[in-house]
Amino acid sequence: MSVSRMLSVIVPCYNEEDNLASFYEKASSVIARLCERQSISEYEFLFVDDGSADDTLAQLKKLAEKDDRVYYLSFTRNFGKEAAILAGLARSRGDYVTLMDADLQDPPELLIEMFATMDAAPGIECVAALRKNRDGEPVVRSLFASVFYKLINLLSHVEIKEGVRDFRLMTRRVVNSVLSLKEKGRFSKGLFVWAGYRTCYVEYHNVERSRGASKWSFWKLFHYSLDGITAFSVIPLQLSALLGCFCCLGSVFAILFFVIQKLTVGIPIQGYAMLVCSMFLLGGVQLLSLGIIGQYLGKVFIESKGRPDYVVLESNVL
Repeated sequence: MSVSRMLSVIVPCYNEEDNLASFYEKASSVIARLCERQSISEYEFLFVDDGSADDTLAQLKKLAEKDDRVYYLSFTRNFGKEAAILAGLARSRGDYVTLMDADLQDPPELLIEMFATMDAAPGIECVAALRKNRDGEPVVRSLFASVFYKLINLLSHVEIKEGVRDFRLMTRRVVNSVLSLKEKGRFSKGLFVWAGYRTCYVEYHNVERSRGASKWSFWKLFHYSLDGITAFSVIPLQLSALLGCFCCLGSVFAILFFVIQKLTVGIPIQGYAMLVCSMFLLGGVQLLSLGIIGQYLGKVFIESKGRPDYVVLESNVL
């Protein structure tokens, strides 16, 4: 293949000092095979240290001294994986860009199949990794993940396949399109789908972390899920309005029913119990609706402040 193609490997890192060396060795070995097959002619590693509290930055500096194709950015604090992904995409230079986790849950050898898939089907702009199972994950987390994907696909106009990872191979055109989206509350899985380019999926079996523990707690995942749903759908707002209408209509019908029952049959109206139940019902509906509105209003508030998505402490990126 005579066309010169450069690959940028973006690796968000948060407290991954124990995994960086093994990740670099395995990823470098795979990329060397890609170079032999002439899938790519040159490459770069772009590690983004998301405010790690361990020696991640020190390890990255050692890798950069060892290999001049290794670049790093270090944030002043933990801004989140979405910020790290954005920073990596913005500073990547490759004709092709891939996102990978440093914990080796994203098998580097899948890159070979991703390039083969892209080369075999002209017009494919993105190839994403899709987990066939969640073996090794807590049952509760797997259950909630499944519910999330069903919910977001039901409520939004983008379809995100269950089990899809951030690990993907993209053309420069896809990267530029994603970078053109300037929203603050980013949900990359949805943004890649929203961009609309032809995408293929490479399936693989779940791989457990090489070392260490996951940085995603249940509440972090829950908050991330809310961000994803509210970023791609206003249906919750519409549902809260419909719920309010149904409750009002239900209250009117209930009042008419008891009044008619009193006038025709003479059954007395049980005021206290009915009043308490009505208060709790309407109060709950109001709080639910206010909570949904507040979630969207909070996103508008964050957007209006115009703060940067991240702050770089130090970097060797030119």
